[in-house]
Amino acid sequence: MATREGTWTYRDAHDDFARTFFRRFGDGVASSIGVGTYLGDPTDERDDAYYEAIRTALESGVNVVDTAINYRHQRSERVVGEALSDADIDRDAAVVATKGGFVPFDGERPDDPGAFVKREYVDTGIVDRDDLMGGQHCLAPAFIDDQLDRSLDNLDLDTIDLYYVHNPETQLAETDREGVYDQLEATFERLERRADAGDIDHYGVASWDAFRVPADHEKYLSLPEVIERARAAADAAGNTATHFRAVQLPFNVFMADAFTARSHEGADGPQSALWFAHEAGLDVFTSASLMQGRLATEIPDSVDAKLSGETRAQRAINFARSAPGVTCSLVGTGSVEHARENVDAGRYDPLGADAFDAVFE
Repeated sequence: MATREGTWTYRDAHDDFARTFFRRFGDGVASSIGVGTYLGDPTDERDDAYYEAIRTALESGVNVVDTAINYRHQRSERVVGEALSDADIDRDAAVVATKGGFVPFDGERPDDPGAFVKREYVDTGIVDRDDLMGGQHCLAPAFIDDQLDRSLDNLDLDTIDLYYVHNPETQLAETDREGVYDQLEATFERLERRADAGDIDHYGVASWDAFRVPADHEKYLSLPEVIERARAAADAAGNTATHFRAVQLPFNVFMADAFTARSHEGADGPQSALWFAHEAGLDVFTSASLMQGRLATEIPDSVDAKLSGETRAQRAINFARSAPGVTCSLVGTGSVEHARENVDAGRYDPLGADAFDAVFE
């Protein structure tokens, strides 16, 4: 598990970055650039490339690695575990995050996905058919319990630092909003108990649409309501404080809704997701920093001119981590070359608050 001593010692050993590269996370610190592991084919060759890239990043100053059990059919979690074990970094210096919600295949896509899900999850009682949305997504406590156990095995860890409920807005295709909140509360209670048992340190919600769309959008979920449900779950589990710690959402030059869309009701009126999360004391981890590679070659000239970095990719990363309230911006890192380029983005200063605001004027 990441600790205060471990992460601060790691920071002190990597003191050649620009200001605010390391940021507070809990009572420790996290690099403001993190490794993402979503993209890539489920092949041994891609596993090998990820292994080398993750090791390179961990040994060079990036101590955040993000994955999910369904990424590349569980291969991403497994390669993260291998790289973390072999890298020249203490376990307590690294922040490891993963997610559960989408039913994962195992190593490769089966010839008959529906039959696989039925055989492995429905017939075994892990998933109730009524809780399975679109044949691929479930948030029921028993399922998340099962997925957390599998993630611990895949990662070969005793404790996962940050465990996300993955894209709960997927449930809105077949369930009303109140039903999704109820499901989240029940699952949060289970995660509170898993935190008490030491299996996770913190939990949160990773979303794609939920927190950055307008309140009348079909995929919208209220961040204030999600936090209230986490507090209720903590009470039900007998905890004086919730282990709900973070949200993950996309943020980049072209997807800046988390900063611009005031969709969440705060004490003084509607607030953006970033603003509300900051005032609520939540950490924000942003995804899609390079928009799956698009921003490595394409940034509006007016924005690009304000950013520091040798390459467009570095400047795009620095835009994402300049947003107020962001703890860490995640970047897909599938090669040693990209790992080094991404790490080096942290040697340039991010935008200050006034300069960041000026981008939107």
